[in-house]
Amino acid sequence: MPHTITDRSTGPARTAPTRLSTGRRRDGVYRRITRTLAVVLVPAAWVTAPGRARHTACQWALAARFPAENLDGLTAATRAAFEAARTEALWRDGELIGLTSGYRDPVEQARLFRRAVAREGSVVAASRRVLPPYASRHVAGTALDVRPVEGARWLERHGDRHRLYRTYDNEWWHFEYRPDGRPVRLPHSGLLHLAAVVDARIGAGPADRR
Repeated sequence: MPHTITDRSTGPARTAPTRLSTGRRRDGVYRRITRTLAVVLVPAAWVTAPGRARHTACQWALAARFPAENLDGLTAATRAAFEAARTEALWRDGELIGLTSGYRDPVEQARLFRRAVAREGSVVAASRRVLPPYASRHVAGTALDVRPVEGARWLERHGDRHRLYRTYDNEWWHFEYRPDGRPVRLPHSGLLHLAAVVDARIGAGPADRR
């Protein structure tokens, strides 16, 4: 198993540079196996879900590849968009898109934020990586942290067809479902937190969420 370096954010781990080639070879094997499994599962999926066999077989195959992922808690529209996007990615381009983190309850989000503040030394610094519950789209059920890097790149190129967009320069894994169209991509989420604080102080509605 390749040595990993955990990013200071809540995002997925990064493979150490000295083992990148091994990781890429491994990911290529996983892609081929998962695509083959999806093909094998199509007949059973056709019996279970006529008219949606390829979609269903894809979800089954990806569940086998990423057994720890949990799509529960996402809004119905966000989940449908994510499943449609990764079905297209697998069948059209052979790319896999897994979910590292989707919905988070407010208690979990608050814990992550407190931990980030303790690590970074200030609320301002912490909010560049993690937002408090009231400002988080993970809590709203419309944010997706995805993996691997190749899957995230595919989603960045093609996600607009499904209203899924990368929203921060410093987080390649973080995407959001935005039915109203592509948002302005920010350098980091700290700017969003600042806007939420300002809105709260002047009595405006809640700021956009991450």
